[in-house]
Amino acid sequence: MFFGREEYLEDLETLWRKRTSSIVACRGRRRIGKSTLFREFARRTADVYIEIEGQPPNSPEEAKVRDDARLNQIQLDNFIDVLATITGCSRDPVSSWYEAFARLEKQIDDSKRTVVLLDEISWMGMHDANFPGRLRTAWETLFHRHERLVLGICGSVSAWIKENILDNTGFTGRFSRDYVLSELPLSDCVQFWGEARNRVATREMLDVLSVTGGVPRYLEEIDPGLSADENIRRMCFLKSGELFKDFDAIFNPLFGEATVAKRRLLVALADGPKSGAELAAELGIGRNGRLSSMLRELEEGGFVSSDAGKNPESGKEARVGKYRLRDNYTRFYLKYIAAHKAEIERGVFRYASLEHLPGWNTVMGLQFENLIVNNAMELVPFLGLGNAVVLSAAPYRHDRRSGTGQKPGCQIDLLVQTARTAYVVEVKRKRSIGVEIEDEVASKISRLPLRKGVSARPVLVYDGELDGAVEGNGYFDAIIPASKILGKV
Repeated sequence: MFFGREEYLEDLETLWRKRTSSIVACRGRRRIGKSTLFREFARRTADVYIEIEGQPPNSPEEAKVRDDARLNQIQLDNFIDVLATITGCSRDPVSSWYEAFARLEKQIDDSKRTVVLLDEISWMGMHDANFPGRLRTAWETLFHRHERLVLGICGSVSAWIKENILDNTGFTGRFSRDYVLSELPLSDCVQFWGEARNRVATREMLDVLSVTGGVPRYLEEIDPGLSADENIRRMCFLKSGELFKDFDAIFNPLFGEATVAKRRLLVALADGPKSGAELAAELGIGRNGRLSSMLRELEEGGFVSSDAGKNPESGKEARVGKYRLRDNYTRFYLKYIAAHKAEIERGVFRYASLEHLPGWNTVMGLQFENLIVNNAMELVPFLGLGNAVVLSAAPYRHDRRSGTGQKPGCQIDLLVQTARTAYVVEVKRKRSIGVEIEDEVASKISRLPLRKGVSARPVLVYDGELDGAVEGNGYFDAIIPASKILGKV
């Protein structure tokens, strides 16, 4: 299944109109669809597709090996083995990456459009300090002369790609594209229900999406013939479930100390947003470049968000206050799956109904809120902005400091700001939503510090039964049922 990413495919297709070869970087978290994007691009437009993936450590023993020469040879042997399997070329071993790339180059036929993908390139090259230089030399002397070649490099360790290749002065000006893939928009996610999407209730879809987010690999696990409760149970609460196992697979200690540190950081954020200082204290590390680097990498991967946005009182960029756990799957895993891990392994949930679990509706309400916040820009068409430019769209939290005379603190699910208007978005998932929601939002607006000349407009995004009086009263400037965002209304 392949849904969405059409803008990337259209952009990639323009590369064939060039009279020279192209090199393209694609980064993002695991399962986000980087390799799949290149496969689909090749399927639609190329004659030849060659994909070679770097290999992670296969065992704790291999992970402890400190012999870079030996580990690098493992990667080289794998490269040649895969290349020979795909193309039928020689399996004779090579001892350097330039030799490996030269053998690859010999398989390129200038009469055919060829896409080559070097996937998980950080694993491929991490044991040879000269790997980036060998790749650059191969690009200049071998690959670049082929006019009908697109060379892609992918990896889930974005920091390695950026530091060793994209920011390498030897590659300056060489890359035609550098993509950082994020989750699919909600309107594309609906396509994974196939023909059933028009008859499956909005709440069912939203509950599944609140657990998976817009991660394509997770969405592929959906069985449209099953209820949301059953889909989530099978994916998350059985030992064989993809989402029961995947957090440990992504943040596997075999991948090194940096991965272990990032895992600890995500666990620290599971109980709620924290500042850099709070994270440093909890993890027992200094507020240094290492912490900043980890947060930056997790933010680029979509796991964490700083949500700085604009300060509505000054109109200037807000300082990064707190970091939140952004990724819906990671949130759900750490808040709910991990807490029941022992029971899941014993098979307790083999036949259980999830809606009867303690705090289930509260957890799903928070997951729904996070899902909408992550897809804030999908609300824009329903806000009546006209030609106004969105300057900021992020959660907002204002804490009053005692003795300052400031307004009392307030917390807003989502604050969408233009030059003249602040849209105060309340996100609610409840079985029934009554007129009391108006007082809740009015109280928040009364405590929202706004600069002069800026209007505050209340907006409600909801899933549930809405009291007709809420629409009749006309308090909200926009009322958006979640079904609209899914494209179901």
